[in-house]
Amino acid sequence: MNVTLGLLAHVDAGKTTFAERLLYHSGSIRKAGRVDHRDTFLDSHEIERARGITVFSQEACFELGEKTFFLLDTPGHTDFVSETERGVKVMDYAVLIISCVEGIQSHTETLWKLLDKHKIPVFIFLNKSDRNGAEPERVLNHIKRKFSENAVLFDSCENIVENKSLLEELAQRDEVLLENYFSDSCTEELVLKRTAQMIKERKVFPCFVGSALQDIGIDCFIKALETFALGNNKENEDFSASVYKVRYDGKGTRMTYLKIRSGSIKVKEEIIPGVKINEMYICHGEKLIPASKAVCGGLYAVTGPGELVCGDEIEKGRVTKSPYEFYPMLSAGLEFDKSKCSDKTMMGYLNILQAEEPMLMALREESTRQITVRVMGEIQLEVLKFVLKQRFNIDVDFGECKILYLETIKNPVVGRGHFEPLRHYAEVHLRLVPTERGSGISFSSQCSLEVLEKSFQNLVRTHVFEKVHKGVLTGSPITDIEFVLLTGRTHLKHTEGGDFREAVYRAIRQGLRKAESVLLEPWYSFEIEADSGFTGRIMSDIQRMYGSFLPPETEGNNVIIKGEAPVESFRSYPKELMSFTSGRAVISLRFCGYKECHNTEEVVEKIGYNADRDTENTADSVFCSHGAGYAVKWNEADSHMHCVSSD
Repeated sequence: MNVTLGLLAHVDAGKTTFAERLLYHSGSIRKAGRVDHRDTFLDSHEIERARGITVFSQEACFELGEKTFFLLDTPGHTDFVSETERGVKVMDYAVLIISCVEGIQSHTETLWKLLDKHKIPVFIFLNKSDRNGAEPERVLNHIKRKFSENAVLFDSCENIVENKSLLEELAQRDEVLLENYFSDSCTEELVLKRTAQMIKERKVFPCFVGSALQDIGIDCFIKALETFALGNNKENEDFSASVYKVRYDGKGTRMTYLKIRSGSIKVKEEIIPGVKINEMYICHGEKLIPASKAVCGGLYAVTGPGELVCGDEIEKGRVTKSPYEFYPMLSAGLEFDKSKCSDKTMMGYLNILQAEEPMLMALREESTRQITVRVMGEIQLEVLKFVLKQRFNIDVDFGECKILYLETIKNPVVGRGHFEPLRHYAEVHLRLVPTERGSGISFSSQCSLEVLEKSFQNLVRTHVFEKVHKGVLTGSPITDIEFVLLTGRTHLKHTEGGDFREAVYRAIRQGLRKAESVLLEPWYSFEIEADSGFTGRIMSDIQRMYGSFLPPETEGNNVIIKGEAPVESFRSYPKELMSFTSGRAVISLRFCGYKECHNTEEVVEKIGYNADRDTENTADSVFCSHGAGYAVKWNEADSHMHCVSSD
């Protein structure tokens, strides 16, 4: 029986130390390492040990009784939340570690909402109970208030029928247990079985108190894990899997990391039609253990399927994409010695890293030769700088982090693109339809196969997704648009695959030029807790920074203010708040999506993008007459098109 177990925590909550104790007590490692000794089993990367934080997700495995646990340790810093999100999607259970001293922090809330969104059952470990200032009861009450009233303290996992307070808590949440409780007929077997089911269904969130560093409470937690974690029972179903990570090893071999959701697959079998698995491994820290078969519920690293990327879902031989919630809000320019490394070489390095971290989205601006990357924050830039030096021996610096704007459209339009220089031919008509905020880019087809055969329609789809298309206001990436293929045309002799790339790009660009564009900016949701005497000042600040807030809530002498505000105006506010409250306020910020920009004209003017001068992203079409190609401006091209489609 296999179980995928994830570890999550805010930075400095003690997650790495907890992982060491868990692996040690289960017999998986011989010695429990310490972060301050820089000898931990999982945080083995040089930069992780230097900074004392988890940067890269990593796997281990251990056994408890008849269950095999595949452990997935995730980063705890907000800059790496996208990697954490990819990990959460493949977890059967999660362990959320919260400090008894600091309690629930801003990123803890983000992690809880992520677990809640994906309906992951959660065990909670209240760590650092030995520290000065530890208040486990206060933290537990806070968890009940902010996360779930179904957080239940487990002070023991044995003889629960004799533990009246715990038994009452469990019986209140299950009709079968409640009925047996009142009839005084609860058996230990029944209680354990019903409790395991309630945990699986997220009706109970078991909480444990202890100290990983002092090895307190770990035995109780491990007993609960062995008793209550239920394995996957889909081993006899058709094969399905999720790609949650991609890495390149020291030899440049691409490793694709899979969670097997159902069925099984062997080495040399096809994971999708035409793509075989060459090698297969179980990961245990830095050690790769060869395996011949990947079975349901486990995590495996495989070589061979280079076409698969993070977020791919494989089922019945087909691949679909899984959407993400967390996207970078910042971009930074890359600075390096171009006499030692060409732009092309640097983009090659970044493309390798982008396969591992899809949110990096490296771009090169042809006109300025500026390479930019998208990141969550400053720490990610430090890690990226370190990785480029370590893996590719290239020194880089980064410019100032800037807000990453996006663009979309307000109204549906039809974009048309024609590419017909001599001995080339392709025409594509796409309807651009605005979709709900946060939906990203999507594609569908209304084109008959009699008009454009399936292989060419697939080419159109590929070219829609293969690059980040620029908007026409600021040159920022576009989002929240569905591209609907209406019609297209090929030439029996002259059409080549690249012709459709040109036609699709021009159709998209022409549609954007026709539409009413909208500039989007990232927003935070925030929660501020401060002395009630600062209420007026805080509300005034929020309004000054173009934010909004709900009616304030009062708790004793404190006020709690929740709301939303643009990242651009609000990202420096935590420092300002700490200053005028003398450090006695608490603020949590969480990216809550993109909204229409509050100062569009100012941003457009500042960026100074000119769509007409962006020849690398032209909206004009190319036609052929008397054996020579000629360009037609985008606003005149519709009347020259060979296909017919209405707006």
